Amino acid sequence: MSITLNKDESNRRELQIGLECPYCNVYSRMAATSVPDVSMVIATRPKHVGLVHQCDACSAPVFLRYAVKEIREDEVILNQNFVELERPKERFAFSYLPKQTEVLFREALSCYSANSYNAFASMCRRSAHSAFEALGEGGKMQAFEELMVAQEIAEIDDATLDPIKAILFEVNDDSEMPILNRAQAGVLLEILKDIFYQCFVRRGKLTRAIRVRNLFGQEPGTPTAANSA
Repeated sequence: MSITLNKDESNRRELQIGLECPYCNVYSRMAATSVPDVSMVIATRPKHVGLVHQCDACSAPVFLRYAVKEIREDEVILNQNFVELERPKERFAFSYLPKQTEVLFREALSCYSANSYNAFASMCRRSAHSAFEALGEGGKMQAFEELMVAQEIAEIDDATLDPIKAILFEVNDDSEMPILNRAQAGVLLEILKDIFYQCFVRRGKLTRAIRVRNLFGQEPGTPTAANSA
């Protein structure tokens, strides 16, 4: 499939899409509010053009870049796949991570949102190594076991997982880093989020929930552990 831009803009309604807004993080309809001048595109023949869509949820402008597939006498054909120039910020329960791991992982997610996928991979490596140190002896093995469980659950093939495994567990410096594309970076993101969730967030949430249950489950007048010490 492809997208057609006409000189008379008669197909403007067909240009609307559904997308997660980078400003309000709501998946919303995006209507095209600004499209390239087709006559100018035909005259200059660029390889890419930009369209501005408007989020229905918050009315923010969202900029997308499309590859030009074909230029005809009175219309321009675009590839339907686009590049988000501003991506939604990835969310995570950062408060459960060790401080150094939190700082590094926040920077990793900033790289991902900026489409800097190999910088993102480098920061993922640093984030993972920081997490292994925080987990202590056996931490790296624990994280590797979580990786294997994630592979089985999500049915990730070895060819996809091998560069991710290398980045997180085998590479010691950036000179040995595999080069990732957008799809591979997306898998790396979800894998590392899952590892951090299982190793830190799940334990933290469960520990906090049990403490709250114990506190409110005591009979009135029963001394707490702190008061009896």
